Amino acid sequence: MREIMTKSMARNIFYGGSLFFILIFIGLAWNSHRYIVTTSTDAAALTPSVAAGKHLWEKHACINCHTILGEGAYFAPELGNVMTRWGVQDDPDLAMDSLKGWMDAMPTGIEGRRQMPQFNLSDEDYRNLADFLLWTNKIRTQNWPPNDAG
Repeated sequence: MREIMTKSMARNIFYGGSLFFILIFIGLAWNSHRYIVTTSTDAAALTPSVAAGKHLWEKHACINCHTILGEGAYFAPELGNVMTRWGVQDDPDLAMDSLKGWMDAMPTGIEGRRQMPQFNLSDEDYRNLADFLLWTNKIRTQNWPPNDAG
């Protein structure tokens, strides 16, 4: 090969490299689109109760302490799979009762332990929040979180 690169050689390298990376980009974009279409969340399960639970999640700034699907603060446990961890993912009434029992017991007053504030929610609020967490629990997350404890 020559020691000096001509203009036509540089142009060919530029166009060839550009074409190569454009094809790579299109392939990755297509694969991403194909993945999203086949794994999107179930829109039929988005009930008004789930939306109200999401509103409660935002209103009380739960994300300031908890993570959900890996997003949020790491002060308190991950809640994306909490219904599976509690074993109540198939029973909405038991899920609500478990959530209500846990949240009503907070703060525990144990010295040196992280404490969850008392929000004084109504039974309807507990139902909505439980429905939101049950809905979140069903999202396929490619094995996230990496462990059962969140």
